Amino acid sequence: MKSTIHEFQKIKVMSKKILLITIISLSILSCSKKENATTVDELIKAGNVKDLQTKKGVIQADLAKIDEALSKLVDVKNQEALVSVLTVKDTTFNHYLEIQGNVDTKENILVQPEFGGNLTSLTVKAGQRVSKGQILGRVDDAGMSQQLASLENQYALAKTSFERQKNLWDKKIGSEIQFLQAQTQMVSAQKAVAQMRAQVSKTLIRAPFSGTIDEVFVEKGQIVSPSPQGLMRIINLGNMYVSTSVPETYIGKLKVGTEVDVFLTSLGKTYKGRVRQVGNYLNPNNRSFGIEVSVPNPENLLRPNQVAKLKIIDYTNKNSIVVPSNVIQEDGTKNKFVFTVTNSNGKTGTAKKVLVKIGKSSDNVTEIVSGLSANDIIVIEGVNTIADGMKLNF
Repeated sequence: MKSTIHEFQKIKVMSKKILLITIISLSILSCSKKENATTVDELIKAGNVKDLQTKKGVIQADLAKIDEALSKLVDVKNQEALVSVLTVKDTTFNHYLEIQGNVDTKENILVQPEFGGNLTSLTVKAGQRVSKGQILGRVDDAGMSQQLASLENQYALAKTSFERQKNLWDKKIGSEIQFLQAQTQMVSAQKAVAQMRAQVSKTLIRAPFSGTIDEVFVEKGQIVSPSPQGLMRIINLGNMYVSTSVPETYIGKLKVGTEVDVFLTSLGKTYKGRVRQVGNYLNPNNRSFGIEVSVPNPENLLRPNQVAKLKIIDYTNKNSIVVPSNVIQEDGTKNKFVFTVTNSNGKTGTAKKVLVKIGKSSDNVTEIVSGLSANDIIVIEGVNTIADGMKLNF
């Protein structure tokens, strides 16, 4: 008997809903025909913005009326729904600026010879570790070594002559002009030796910094000269960073030392980095400035030109209420709301619509500025199937 009565009540409610929807729909259709017989498609095709905005307002107002009428007609107190709930707590909320950048290192260069000629020596190969200043190869000096030896002999002779002339001058023997001439000859010979040594040293190819020889492009005996290709590439993977551009709205929010999460898509790994440089120049084309984020590379997995996703904290609230973003809904009047649980005994309760004011969103959660307090119970699954005042099971 009870089951029959319950079924009759359900049929009665559904009949009222269908009747109301039919009446309102006919009313909307009638009003639409009176006000403007033009269809939405025709308005869109004509690009009539004013009439489209008017029609949108009418439809939204009518939908709000339908929602209000249904909430009065449907007896939600006698309906039940199975949902999942969550007790909200005070927590720290971080909002992130998420941007993309490229991994790079300033110690990644093509080694060029300073002196052109025959490559008489090549002492390294690809994959070899080298130290700063280590000799990597040598170019034929075209006889400059012999010239250097000759100049060194001339310098030695000039130095001996000067020392003897100085001893005589100290004993007041000889003229001052002889002493000065000997001194000038010695200094000139010394400078000539220094210049030739500098030229000869350019035939030696040295490592500009400690790192790894990544590629070697030449062979011993080959004629080489300074060129865009270079002789070899040397890279140091111990000083890696990510460079990117940040919108100008973040000026003053990003500082040297700010912690950054660096996610490498190709590796599936996240590294903890820090902002090491903030640019002072604002690009007028995209209204952004550059930053560099230093990234540790303990496993030597980072490589220049890898793509990185940066998450930089630009807002923090240490005492915040946050909820999953998908539980926040919007009614016909543009108010944001969530469903909380009242009269809870741990297994059942009653749904309550609570208007909320939201803040920032990040990582699929949203900050609630007002409307909720710590220890409030909210519905997180089944929110689209419940109404204010409905009995909930969880």
